[in-house]
Amino acid sequence: MRLAKIGRWNLRLPAAAILAVAMLSGPSIHIGKYSSSAVPPPEILGLASAYAASMASIDKGSRDYVLENQIPWQSRPGTPNASAKLWGDPDKPGWYLYLLRRGPNDWSKPHYHPNDRFITVLAGTMWIGTGAKLDKENTVGIKAGGFIRDIAMQPHYDGTKEDGLTIQIIGMGPATSIPAEGK
Repeated sequence: MRLAKIGRWNLRLPAAAILAVAMLSGPSIHIGKYSSSAVPPPEILGLASAYAASMASIDKGSRDYVLENQIPWQSRPGTPNASAKLWGDPDKPGWYLYLLRRGPNDWSKPHYHPNDRFITVLAGTMWIGTGAKLDKENTVGIKAGGFIRDIAMQPHYDGTKEDGLTIQIIGMGPATSIPAEGK
């Protein structure tokens, strides 16, 4: 780890040197229509800031993160649906957080959960209904930015229409889904 930090520092030195030369060069710097004795041209500032940003080092012991292109999506065979566990494990006791992506016209059967679950719609529209009988016409559409709380032991169903959806689900495991038949 220490060698990696030293290596990144050594790579920052050329950018710092370029910026220092640009700032100290005064009026002799001319790039296209820009010249200045106090501030380097925007092209140099952009290059220096982009270079420094790419070298940022975050202590994952202080703040953990996953970039959007590193989300561990796992497809569900035969469907456009996928899920990604980001924190904890929904199959085990304890808190969990995962993402769920559902394709168009995908509906759950009425069901309930033993624990509350907290859902945020990230993309698309989630159509929600309550009760032990699926009724797609008696649903409310929750668009991106909306929030849903699945209350423990209460039957509900949900689905997508033409736009599909991506949601974030937070809850206490184990996360089981119990069919609402007969409830």
